Amino acid sequence: CEIHPFNHIPEDLSKVKGIIYSGSPFSVREEGSPRLDQSQFKHLPVLGVCYGAQLMAQTEGGNVEASTTREYGRANLNYINLDSELLKGVSDGSQVWMSHADTITNLPEPFEIIASTDSVKVAGYKVKGEERYGIQFHPEVTHSTDGLQILKNFVVDICGCRQEWTPAHFVETTVAELKEKIGEDKVVLGLSGGVDSSVAAMLLHKAIGEQLHCIFVDNGLLRKNEFENVLESYQGMGLNVKGVDAKQKFYDSLKGLT
Repeated sequence: CEIHPFNHIPEDLSKVKGIIYSGSPFSVREEGSPRLDQSQFKHLPVLGVCYGAQLMAQTEGGNVEASTTREYGRANLNYINLDSELLKGVSDGSQVWMSHADTITNLPEPFEIIASTDSVKVAGYKVKGEERYGIQFHPEVTHSTDGLQILKNFVVDICGCRQEWTPAHFVETTVAELKEKIGEDKVVLGLSGGVDSSVAAMLLHKAIGEQLHCIFVDNGLLRKNEFENVLESYQGMGLNVKGVDAKQKFYDSLKGLT
């Protein structure tokens, strides 16, 4: 899964299985709201969520208008097209989570409604003859009780992803990339003692071992005994770490400041 901003789409889409347009705090009716060239994804399955669904509908000839009241909170699907691949396994009256100030009032051809609530006629749609879908609610939050099922239907059944990825794959590919990029060079890494720098250090250590030189600085503003405790924990991880006591340097620079 990769997240990209709407205005910086990767040039090579050959390995992409599908696209999800996320929600947004913008309104599709606003000038300057996020827009993108959707034609580049015509050959791929697409799922528009909230703003994403409205963007697809509006740019292809439908109408999106301001709701009389902002809809925020739980709702229930009172119509579900159970023949839809996207909504397979979704229960009657399924609870969903809405968060929008606009609503789709008219769908373009050849869009068809696949889900509705009492107050939102177009809670879900499909483009006939294509694997493109839009849903007005948010499947990614726990309040949408069948949200994970809907996402699985899209990602696994419609896009054909295999669910084989594990965190171990990330480590393997990252270590391999680091080895290739660094070669015989040495790397100096400033450690903060926190999770992010520690993970970065361990990945580099797996890739280049003793070529990595970690530095942990005592700036005088750490918690009590943190400098000693962190250094000790790093030694147990096998890292090549040097501790630098720079307390006085920092105190001198900070003297007189509030």
